Amino acid sequence: MAEKMGLGLSSVGITQSQIDQYHNDGYLVLESIVPKALCDALKTRMSELMASFEPDSVRSIFTTNEQSRHTDNYFMESANKVSFFFEEEAFDEVGVLKQPLELSINKVGHSLHFQDPVFKAFSLSSVWGELLHKLGMIDPRAAQSMYIFKQPGIGGEVNCHQDSTFLYTTPMSVIGLWFAIEDATLENGCLWGVPTGHKQGLLKRFERIGADAIETKMVILKEHEWHQDELVAMPVPKGSLVILNGEFPHLSYANRSGKSRHAYAIHAVDNTCEYPELNWLQAKKGSSFVPFHAK
Repeated sequence: MAEKMGLGLSSVGITQSQIDQYHNDGYLVLESIVPKALCDALKTRMSELMASFEPDSVRSIFTTNEQSRHTDNYFMESANKVSFFFEEEAFDEVGVLKQPLELSINKVGHSLHFQDPVFKAFSLSSVWGELLHKLGMIDPRAAQSMYIFKQPGIGGEVNCHQDSTFLYTTPMSVIGLWFAIEDATLENGCLWGVPTGHKQGLLKRFERIGADAIETKMVILKEHEWHQDELVAMPVPKGSLVILNGEFPHLSYANRSGKSRHAYAIHAVDNTCEYPELNWLQAKKGSSFVPFHAK
């Protein structure tokens, strides 16, 4: 339990009006609900994990450009491991890092919530399970987690997307919990989204070409383009939580400022829903996604 970390994570009060707002708009911002000391503890733990990473062992670059998106064993195995992905602009033309390693990683994922004790204690807290219940989940399970750095100067743009593109369920159930570990501002790459855009439905599915396959494809479900004038910015202070419906379209622009924008995200699915074997992210063979702690 996160409470055992001694950092005071307590129940999140949420009103019926806020629940209605989430379902209508597709997102909800809860400012400054995670103690700053807890944000600092997660940031410190990530620094420790970074110190143990051997960059010469793998150089996997994260991109949200669908034309250059690729999958390999390292990416697929990250579903049940703690894996490190570099920024697109981290290396020079001869493959040498242009800045220190700790300023070169784009994100770490996708099983921090299960593989690391500190992130597990925070991620699987009954606080988040209770919140997800209030938002309509019957049996919420943590499917994926990632620590996102949005590095100063080279933090890459994340194109407008819907989380359910990558974590599809029938019926739709994905909810993203996005925590600001540092202040997220207009300058360093805060989230932007399209209010009520989730009502358009899911546009794409990123899936394996077959069960257990490494190769993937992007399947177009319907044609639609989001326009820039539909977007609203979501700058939030450190310790805030942005809750995202899986079909809510959102993005973040490149960070060209001198300040990073660390964030931690957990994606939950409802275990009562069908989770297709063609989804790229799968639980380990013979197991299921992990439940949140009971109260």
